[in-house]
Amino acid sequence: MSRGFASNYRIAVVVAAVVASFTGIGARLVSLHVLQRAKFLSYIGKARDEIIVQNARRGDILDAHGSLLATSRSLVVIGADPQVLCKEDEAKWPELARLLGLSPAELQKKFTGKIRMPDDEAPEIDPTADSHETRWVKLSDTVDESAYDQIKTLNVRGVYGSRIYSRAYPQNQLAAHVLGYVNREGEPVTGLERYLDFYLRGQNGWLESERDGLRHELAQFRSREVAPADGYDAVLSIDTVVQHMVEQELQALADKYHPAKATIIVGDPRTGFILALGNWPTFNLNDYNKADLPSQRNIAVADQFEPGSTFKIVAASGALDAGLVTPASTFDCTLESVEYKGTERRLPRESELDHFDHPLTVAEIIAKSSNKGAAQLGMLLGDEKFYDYARAFGFGELTGFPVGGEIDGQLAPPSKWDGLTITRMPMGQSVGATPMQVHCAMGVIASGGLLLRPQVVRQIRDVDGTVVYQFAPIVKRRVISEGTAQTMQHLLEGVAMADGSGTAPLAAISGFEVAGKTGTAQKLLPVTTPSGKTVLRYSDRHHVASFVGFFPASNPQVAITVIVDDADAAVPGGIAYGNLVAAPVFKRLGERLIQYLNIQPPIASTGPKFAMEGGAR
Repeated sequence: MSRGFASNYRIAVVVAAVVASFTGIGARLVSLHVLQRAKFLSYIGKARDEIIVQNARRGDILDAHGSLLATSRSLVVIGADPQVLCKEDEAKWPELARLLGLSPAELQKKFTGKIRMPDDEAPEIDPTADSHETRWVKLSDTVDESAYDQIKTLNVRGVYGSRIYSRAYPQNQLAAHVLGYVNREGEPVTGLERYLDFYLRGQNGWLESERDGLRHELAQFRSREVAPADGYDAVLSIDTVVQHMVEQELQALADKYHPAKATIIVGDPRTGFILALGNWPTFNLNDYNKADLPSQRNIAVADQFEPGSTFKIVAASGALDAGLVTPASTFDCTLESVEYKGTERRLPRESELDHFDHPLTVAEIIAKSSNKGAAQLGMLLGDEKFYDYARAFGFGELTGFPVGGEIDGQLAPPSKWDGLTITRMPMGQSVGATPMQVHCAMGVIASGGLLLRPQVVRQIRDVDGTVVYQFAPIVKRRVISEGTAQTMQHLLEGVAMADGSGTAPLAAISGFEVAGKTGTAQKLLPVTTPSGKTVLRYSDRHHVASFVGFFPASNPQVAITVIVDDADAAVPGGIAYGNLVAAPVFKRLGERLIQYLNIQPPIASTGPKFAMEGGAR
């Protein structure tokens, strides 16, 4: 056989190899496109199909008169698919850049820096740009609705927008501890934002789309879409005008006394709804990430203190309600000790400003804030009954105020008391209370004997403004009889008499019956003994000053609680008495609220209905 020709054997091998190759390719194609078609299509679908969540707009939070306290701004993220851009649209790019807040050069770089188009359609490519191709590039994430409408009118092919919502607080720090905030990830963190999240967040929608190999959406392939359902709006009982007054007073307190912290609560004692709640220090809700944790703490419900003399309303109300005393019943407040349950019990000292040389009536015990008198009223009730009344007034339990972080305070049962507790607790020691608990306890007397749940949400409304839920006052229980409450209302008028016969003449408002109670509580602070042991002892230099009251006493319409922690250093003499620090704030707020809320004075202000023996202190 000639060397120019291959052997038949070799030709056969080559032919067989070629036929086998094409047969294998064909078989593989049949396997991929026919036999396993459904399987691989599902893989492709999973790789390309995408479900995109469309966020619902979070509902607004409004004050009692419809002013915005929290809202969601609609913004649009604008992006482009560089591979879809057309050369014919280049003339529109300068206007697009203006609407995006970019310079034409910046937009050109975004468009052409990572692009791949047919040569006859592509704009000039920046030779210095990154050549890595992509199918999506962000142009801006802060475009508002009006600008987006203009961008859509330009109709630049390959430019797309996705709507997002950004939470904003138009009033900045106003009512910060009540509202709480939504973080950058869209999660409610504190306050009503978290408590009302079920109503506010709405229901997200979704749409079907496709994505490329880099997992970027191919917006031109969007298909099925389910629209989101926006969240409901919440209307509060908070009045921004009253809240502003409160925060002005808190700032004035901070500037003058430099306290560790302070709280003011204003509410309607007839319903339990809160008109304003402010704490100092505070923070700007729009810059929550710049605020330290102490500033974000809602002191009104998350911190406790010994209430001091404001707690004396429990012993007095209980003794009157149980029929053990009348306003004219007298007690010897010069005694150093009394016998109780077969044991001699040492009575507490009176305030440094007080010294009584005659028996005091129950009315005077309240007006002059006698520690010895309060102790004897508590012992008259007895351990169990006094504890029951304290518990009924709401101490030692959550108030139910809906902002989160609330603690229940401290109220030990009689089984855990020592020999002095029955003499100290009636004057507000050996008990821990939050400012909100103290506010609600005074509300028992102002409301006619009922403990009301403090509330701040009035209504829930849908996107059309229709009320879907109305919050009504909630009575937790009756604490004292209506008659006892009325008696206490009149007795508490004796505290805020302008003539100085009570402990809070600086709280008196001309022409109005003011009822209230001062408090100056020594703080329990750690002290190191000579042996090196750390113990808690009452400080003579650090106090919590408070005044809790309401007016008009015979027809209560507003209740105000003012609590200032550790203002001693800025007070002449070094003791921050409630009458000196807190009562003037009550008066200033009360006078402003009279004008704003149009509170009318009683027909005749007669003062307390029970005679005060012994005259002014």
